[in-house]
Amino acid sequence: MLPSHWSLPLNVGMAITRRTGGYSLAPWDSLNLGDHVGDNPMHVVANRLRLQTELALPALPAWLNQVHGTSVLELPLAEDNCADGSFSRSPHQVCTVMTADCLPVLLCDDAGTQVAALHAGWRGLCDGILEIGVAKFSCPPAQVRAYFGPCIGPSAFEVGSEVRAAFISRHADDDTAFTALCADKYLADLAKLAELRLARVGVQQFFHSHQCTFTLKDEYFSYRRDGVTGRQASLIWLKD
Repeated sequence: MLPSHWSLPLNVGMAITRRTGGYSLAPWDSLNLGDHVGDNPMHVVANRLRLQTELALPALPAWLNQVHGTSVLELPLAEDNCADGSFSRSPHQVCTVMTADCLPVLLCDDAGTQVAALHAGWRGLCDGILEIGVAKFSCPPAQVRAYFGPCIGPSAFEVGSEVRAAFISRHADDDTAFTALCADKYLADLAKLAELRLARVGVQQFFHSHQCTFTLKDEYFSYRRDGVTGRQASLIWLKD
């Protein structure tokens, strides 16, 4: 279920999964959608089929081989699915990213004619995957809506000084998204960093889930919390 304050164009479908309601056993219990985390492949296939059926998706999700990079592919996928984002302006193509602490960012235009799903870990976020995703849209950035799904929250995401330095070397005001813990440790706010990045290129509409994958153990997978764990998915598509 999406947050009630998230306003979607009528022609856009969107879903964000939780960890419950699937077939996988611990430590991937239970709706693990990642086929690269050591889970029984048959369970992953069953979970993906269940997802498609229960959401009545118009097509198979476009599962990516995510590498914490900045490549955003336009659907339908060719043989190469190595990317951290997908974009579509055609109906019945389901843009999909998987996460387990990283920030999923779903984009659409006001007219409901273009959509994108982006995987924003700190590396991809710092290197510009959100800006690359917005550049795929043919409309002005002010007409793009950004939806931030569950990710590790600002009270749980501890990073080293090198992460903060990487961000502020590009944009000094990114420092506002970091809270010092000690000389070389900080808490980082992924969602705030994402909003700052998008605002700089002209995006003005933001919708936040405000849910922390690290602290909500019964609802979401978290790699930082558990190490060996599953992946939830964030999906967006055009209906017709």
